Amino acid sequence: MKDEQREKLEAAAFRRLVGHLRKRTDVQNIDLMNLAGFCRNCLARWYEEAARDEGLELGRDAAREYVYGMPYADWKQKYQQGGNG
Repeated sequence: MKDEQREKLEAAAFRRLVGHLRKRTDVQNIDLMNLAGFCRNCLARWYEEAARDEGLELGRDAAREYVYGMPYADWKQKYQQGGNG
């Protein structure tokens, strides 16, 4: 497999993961951390770091909004349970 093909598949899988997490608002970040060792905030941080590695400016809030599909504060208010983030 060529690097370009691999990157295209990785990007598609990443978009599918983000879409899945956006739909599964019932799954709390603390549950993800306990079971998988990462959460939506980790994913947003990795996205932000990848942008920086490419020389792009992407702030934490913008990265979180991409992952959550809405501003982080809005997601917390609507879906976060028990004060866990």
